[in-house]
Amino acid sequence: MTRKTTIFEHMSALCRGGDAVNLGQGFPDLPDPPELIEAARRALVDRSNQYPPMRGLNELRSAVCTYYAQTQGLSLDPAEVIVTSGATEALAASIFALVEPGDEVICVQPLYDAYVPLIERSGGIPVFISLKPPTWDLSIADLAGAITPRTRMILLNTPNNPTGTMLPRATLEAIGQLAEAYDLIVLSDEVWEGMVFDGTPHVSPLAIPSLRQRSVKVGSAGKIFSLTGWKIGWAVAAPDIAERIAARHQFLTFTTPTPLQWAVADGLSLGRDWLAAHSSRYFLGRRALIKGLTEAGYHLLPASATWFVTIDLAASGFAQEDAALADRLVSEGGVGSIPVSAFYAQEPQTRYLRLCFCKLPETLTEAVDRLARFRANHT
Repeated sequence: MTRKTTIFEHMSALCRGGDAVNLGQGFPDLPDPPELIEAARRALVDRSNQYPPMRGLNELRSAVCTYYAQTQGLSLDPAEVIVTSGATEALAASIFALVEPGDEVICVQPLYDAYVPLIERSGGIPVFISLKPPTWDLSIADLAGAITPRTRMILLNTPNNPTGTMLPRATLEAIGQLAEAYDLIVLSDEVWEGMVFDGTPHVSPLAIPSLRQRSVKVGSAGKIFSLTGWKIGWAVAAPDIAERIAARHQFLTFTTPTPLQWAVADGLSLGRDWLAAHSSRYFLGRRALIKGLTEAGYHLLPASATWFVTIDLAASGFAQEDAALADRLVSEGGVGSIPVSAFYAQEPQTRYLRLCFCKLPETLTEAVDRLARFRANHT
């Protein structure tokens, strides 16, 4: 995690240079949802293009509350929602608001590469524990053992990127007991909550009574609507925490583009059936990639959510570590992937590769063919 550029840019650059199929970086190439594009067009022409309220349009904050009531049974108030310029800004504003110099933040690996720099920028100290493969379970004993008198925050990511696994209610309830006992804040990165494919219910810390007043939920319209370039996100928290986050947000980006806020509000109002149909567009690609790789002899780990699947390299017959094999896979196999070790700050797992399935069917077919040939020639 000390690269000058991110692993995503590194692998994408290799793909561009070698004309490889890029299943590394998680951006879809399916058509954009026309309802959202039309909503943005209407907003540009018919609504304001001037500054919105600092905390976000009231209409969007209300729509976020309705969306979570319908999809997760959460009872929220618009005053608890801060609209941000992407989920990463929501994470930044939350960390800057809640972490003081010298505070420790427990981070669960594998993790998003922005977490550690943001914690360090706030003066905080990241402390690492890891999910346990191959099922990527979170050990409550490990979590409890990492808590010290300086611990201020636990940073979670559920559904998790890259593993695609989700924290169950029982685990969150156990985290709630620890948070109450040690007066901790939970910051929960839930940007993949709208992309769950196996029926596993997504449970937010805000749904756990012991965590309701001490958690921040971070969401992303870019992930919900597959419009990653829109950079519309939000932080949701109890009013006193939300006030602190808003105070930091106003000096980061202050506001987020007004027409896109209107469009996202309209999109969230399309209803559960539309949202389910939109996410189901990726189900066939997911199934095709899993089927094709399995038939080619690859061993995949179970995953419920995100746009990604994970290859167990050792179980698939590869002795090489993930980063080196990922580079070889581009140059010799013509497919880009992401080594899961890149999602670790220390003591990385090195036997797993992440592949993205939010691609056109013909792209996935070509990638599977190339991956099958690569394994046949290298194991």
